[in-house]
Amino acid sequence: MDADVKNAAISAPPSKVENGSPSHVILDDFEDLSPLSENDDSTVSITVVGASGDLAKKKIFPALFALYYEDCLPKHFTIFGYARSKMTDAELRNMVSRTLTCRIDKRENCNEKMEEFLKRCFYHSGQYDSEEHFMDLDKKLKQHEGSRVSNRLFYLSIPPNIFLNVVKCASKSASSVNGWTRVIVEKPFGRDSESSAALTRGLKQYLVEDQIFRWIDHYLGKELVENLSVLRFSNLVFEPLWSRQYIRNVQLIFSEDFGTEGRGGYFDRYGIIRDIMQNHLLQILALFAMETPISLEAEDIRNEKVKVLRSMKPLQLEDVVIGQYKSHTKGGTTYPGYTEDKTVPNDSITPTFAAAALFINNARWDGVPFLMKAGKALHKKGAEIRVQFRHVPGNLYKRSFGTDLDTATNELVIRVQPDEAIYLKINNKIPGLGMRLDRSNLNLHYAARYSKEIPDAYERLLLDAIEGERRLFIRSDELDAAWELFTPLLKELEEKWIAPELYPYGSRGPVGAHYLAAKYNVRWGDMTTEQKA
Repeated sequence: MDADVKNAAISAPPSKVENGSPSHVILDDFEDLSPLSENDDSTVSITVVGASGDLAKKKIFPALFALYYEDCLPKHFTIFGYARSKMTDAELRNMVSRTLTCRIDKRENCNEKMEEFLKRCFYHSGQYDSEEHFMDLDKKLKQHEGSRVSNRLFYLSIPPNIFLNVVKCASKSASSVNGWTRVIVEKPFGRDSESSAALTRGLKQYLVEDQIFRWIDHYLGKELVENLSVLRFSNLVFEPLWSRQYIRNVQLIFSEDFGTEGRGGYFDRYGIIRDIMQNHLLQILALFAMETPISLEAEDIRNEKVKVLRSMKPLQLEDVVIGQYKSHTKGGTTYPGYTEDKTVPNDSITPTFAAAALFINNARWDGVPFLMKAGKALHKKGAEIRVQFRHVPGNLYKRSFGTDLDTATNELVIRVQPDEAIYLKINNKIPGLGMRLDRSNLNLHYAARYSKEIPDAYERLLLDAIEGERRLFIRSDELDAAWELFTPLLKELEEKWIAPELYPYGSRGPVGAHYLAAKYNVRWGDMTTEQKA
């Protein structure tokens, strides 16, 4: 980007700002690294705003270290933590060191690599709305950048209500004067169309669109989601089948086997629809259903995703089921209900589960139900895409399957997490003299096929931001189109004070989800007993 482009700031999910420093590791202060090879042309300065919070400690710093370990970061880089908490450089390094791990398949020189990485980490304490404090940060950054071209990346690991304060201060006081300045903004990006648009307008007072890296969905950085386009567009066996002619329904399923566990304060403001459906699942849907882009360039891919979203009609209340988990005792252990969480109001009707049927009104997908399901405190943890194909017309082996033709339906399953895999369910004959049919999986199990550890999504997306690759980030018009689909529903749920259907902690969710699927002659694929892929 041009050097004079306005500064951008990266926003992330709300994170708790925490004080204190770890004591189990004592590291000496490291030497200043400002005189790094003055002959090299450029350096990258990465500022993690909200560095003392959980997200920074558990995800951002470990991801940056993983990139460093893999030699993916530039030769010259500096990492600064910025937060209100009082902390020294050594205390930051002690805190960060507690969360760093090396790849399972690359353990050589692990401690040495950690020490080298920590030498690049520094800390600056300041207020989020103080231009003066960001000017002080700018001075420190310049000391490390020396005379090289300075490129700067800001990651805002802070609550959304202070995004604009940080963007304003960073833009005015800590922008690069001779390189690019970029910002990553992670969800939640508003609560509806209006608040999202207001936040976009606010950001664009200080940034241009190319500087804003909206990280609405870290699931787009998951290996299996990345592989979705490869699977479809590079395999002739799949692309001709990718339409209403052969696909009966598509299911996008997200489930967690735990509840809010004392952290319901944030969740209660948003709920499962805003937290998971409107971003994670909808983004995967758009990637799955888009037409073939003219290239793999970010703008071409995002153009096709926007077309999908604009072809969809807003969700209707009759096509949605919401639920909330209640207390349940199993095996002598009592699991608390959502409203028993002390951080959640006793009368809260915020849904912890939602199922929805969406439709794409274009020639490829007309009439095909796209079913979404997301919930907390369910019977298992996982995220997957299930593609159920149509029944074989005039099936010669219909008698062998009995009256339940769904057992004979081919199904493509892309298991995003855990235990990543892609498998295709097919029908085959059991060896023997008789004609007995069986259902088997053609299976690509990643752990068995590839010895290399799969990178975390944060690694991929941080690297993309550093390299200026925007393919997995969300453009403003794409964000607007996504909110337009869900805002009318969200307003209706809140205005009519619609109570969610209760379901026991650790169950498969509310019964209403099964009726919703049955309405479109669909059976949830994750509810059946199947062999492990």
